[in-house]
Amino acid sequence: MQRCALLVEYDGTEYAGWQRQLNAPTVQEVLENAIAKITSREAATVIGSGRTDRGVHGFGQVAHTDLPPTCSIPERQIAKAINSVLPPDVRVREAKFVSDRFHARFQAKRREYRYTIVEGYSVFRRHTAWCLSRPFSPDIMREAAEIFCGNHDFTTFSKYNPDTEKYVCNVEQAVWNEVESGIWRFTIAADRFVYGMVRAIVGATMEAAMHKRSVGDLREALRHQDRALTSPLAPPEGLVLWRVSYDNDPFGE
Repeated sequence: MQRCALLVEYDGTEYAGWQRQLNAPTVQEVLENAIAKITSREAATVIGSGRTDRGVHGFGQVAHTDLPPTCSIPERQIAKAINSVLPPDVRVREAKFVSDRFHARFQAKRREYRYTIVEGYSVFRRHTAWCLSRPFSPDIMREAAEIFCGNHDFTTFSKYNPDTEKYVCNVEQAVWNEVESGIWRFTIAADRFVYGMVRAIVGATMEAAMHKRSVGDLREALRHQDRALTSPLAPPEGLVLWRVSYDNDPFGE
């Protein structure tokens, strides 16, 4: 078997998230079906660096799969071959042969997500941004984001997942910037993320920015590790898994 790392982008609008499910289409499923088809196998397995929720997008999702010895497709043609049988909302940006010890999930050192908010409604951005018509304070929004930097237990600002043993994450960056007039981008990077964490943080910073909660209240909520103190999650449409980094990065990010 030859292990192959994949750099994947996808529009998550029509998918029930990354992870394969029994009764709903997922990104993992369409990738596995495509790889099985080009390698003439009944089934293939694709392991992603992390799971994204229903409606969430990916630009720099990293995954790996093991190609059978009978697969004669050269490395430079693998992405093209997979893309030829994928739907138009999923694409393999790059494919690289890697050591069989490489693991897309367990060896990831840093993950970066981006979230976009558009002031007012936009037909063309409605699937890729939170279109927000209510006024908010950018200064408070930025101040609220800062409290999430550092090593914290994110129980309050996450969804329960029975597979998660700990909710401690080290956030190295959490910042809002106005990238165009009326278009705001939240960039958050950490060693790991827990279920629903980014959307919970975005929802919390926007509640503060709309004067529904104080920054001090959010700080106390984070400290108490109590989901009863959380804020409503931001919509999934604005969220993108932007980049995943490794010590020996197959894609040089």
